[in-house]
Amino acid sequence: MLAAALAALEDAGVRIDAAAPVLLSDPVGPSLRRYANSAAVIASALEPPAMLALLKRIERAFGRRRGGRRWAARVLDLDLVLWSVGPFAAPGLTIPHPLFRDRAFVLAPAALIAPAWRDPVTGLTVRQLHARLTRPRAGHR
Repeated sequence: MLAAALAALEDAGVRIDAAAPVLLSDPVGPSLRRYANSAAVIASALEPPAMLALLKRIERAFGRRRGGRRWAARVLDLDLVLWSVGPFAAPGLTIPHPLFRDRAFVLAPAALIAPAWRDPVTGLTVRQLHARLTRPRAGHR
């Protein structure tokens, strides 16, 4: 599914510069299934709102339907997480993605292909954000 989504992006004229391997993760929310996650560094002449519209069209082409229960299982979920010129905000779109710093399923594959990419808000690299999120924590005494 993820390889086919990348192919659909390429068919739409988006260049795939790097794609992370597929990593499995536990669900966030009530879903019971595990999820396949990846990340890609892409290049396109599209502006963020037009890129988001393309991603939503691809999701629909793969059978994604809007509505229903939040956090429910879905066929495909494509997000804009970071952009070469950031931050960016428009109705329905915020870049960097507001929750990406707290999601290992986003940071783990991103760190494999773009470890030095910096979050324009914190100034931390993707690798640093992932390390902070996944480092072992000391227990309470």
